[in-house]
Amino acid sequence: MNKLGPKQSSYDKILLMYSGGLDTSCMLKWLQETYNAQIYTFTADLGQEFADPSRFREIEEKAYNLGAVKHYTVDLKEIFVKEYIFPTIKANGLYQGIYPLSTAVGRPLIGIEAVKIAKKEGIEVVAHGCTGKGNDQIRLNTTIKAYAPEIEVLQPMIEWNMGRDEEIKYAQQRNIPIANQNKKYSTDENLFGRSAECDILEHPEIEPPEDSKEWSTRPEDAPDKPEYITINFEKGNPVGLNGENMDGVSLIRQVHKIGCKHGIGRIEHMEDRAIGLKSRETYEVPAALIIIKAHKDLEKYVCTKHENSFKSIVDQRWTELAYDGMWVDPLRDALEAFINEINKKVTGSVKVKLFKGNAQVVARESSYGIYDLNLATYETKSSFDQRLSYGFIPLFGLQSRMGFITKKKLEENEKE
Repeated sequence: MNKLGPKQSSYDKILLMYSGGLDTSCMLKWLQETYNAQIYTFTADLGQEFADPSRFREIEEKAYNLGAVKHYTVDLKEIFVKEYIFPTIKANGLYQGIYPLSTAVGRPLIGIEAVKIAKKEGIEVVAHGCTGKGNDQIRLNTTIKAYAPEIEVLQPMIEWNMGRDEEIKYAQQRNIPIANQNKKYSTDENLFGRSAECDILEHPEIEPPEDSKEWSTRPEDAPDKPEYITINFEKGNPVGLNGENMDGVSLIRQVHKIGCKHGIGRIEHMEDRAIGLKSRETYEVPAALIIIKAHKDLEKYVCTKHENSFKSIVDQRWTELAYDGMWVDPLRDALEAFINEINKKVTGSVKVKLFKGNAQVVARESSYGIYDLNLATYETKSSFDQRLSYGFIPLFGLQSRMGFITKKKLEENEKE
């Protein structure tokens, strides 16, 4: 065995993080055949769009039909929203200014739950369906080993080295059912977004075809009349929609539904993966983009210029840590302490206009807003004393003027 791979050639029990898709279904059989092990399976309910009781029952039945000895389905929606999505919103978490971490922030939670199940069942080995090229392997492995250093993590997709085309053949040879949508693209879904990869999407010079989308209306086909929604925030967390208080799961689902109707949140970009590769990524993240955009606008309204400037640096670093799989790193806790302090005053409402793929903030209101109409107005009644500019501007521009004069002297000396 490769020293960097599995430690043993056989195991008594393995816990497999199981989605019911092509990769993990092939994996279930492969782990049985390769390691002669009893396979336990675990599916996390993070609010997937398909996530109704019948769908999860289908996943469970499929696991048992493929030979799993025990299956767990765990509802993690509430904790996912409160402890992972809400912090992402407060950090304005858009990786490289574009991707709202929908898949990224779900992985640590899945890893932590896998550790709980493994310890309950006396399992010392867990397996997942991540490749050696992506970010999810870091997010899961790092979290699992931090919470349970004694647990070994297997990555079958590295060991078997099968491409997606070979996986499909493997599944057909062993009578493993393949859902139609899984034949072409590799997808991941949760309450905060959907990703799609593989096939034609691996060619960045080609526009993503419409069949790579499942949730949202094409912007061209969206309603010809804009829709306005108002999101209420309390200490940075979204707590209400259009004047109605809602729990986090319900609010995100409702914003998601409205956003999909208007073609909001379709993303494709060249992403810098933690592993060092550039990768063409595609997402559908309507609720994430709408809520983060609204939050950022309200936060900007209630914070000073200096707070906003520094927090943008903190947000970027927090987002990079979350994206890179360093959820357990103490720096994230430290950055989050600052983020939470700033968000104590991010309370108010934001009005967003949704129209043919665009979400535009058009109004905001907060009792903590750093805005004074009497100072800002250009009407005669303004209380702002413009005469102060006579003293302010010479002082404010002093160093710039002096620096410019020095630069001109240097240029003249160089000419001599």
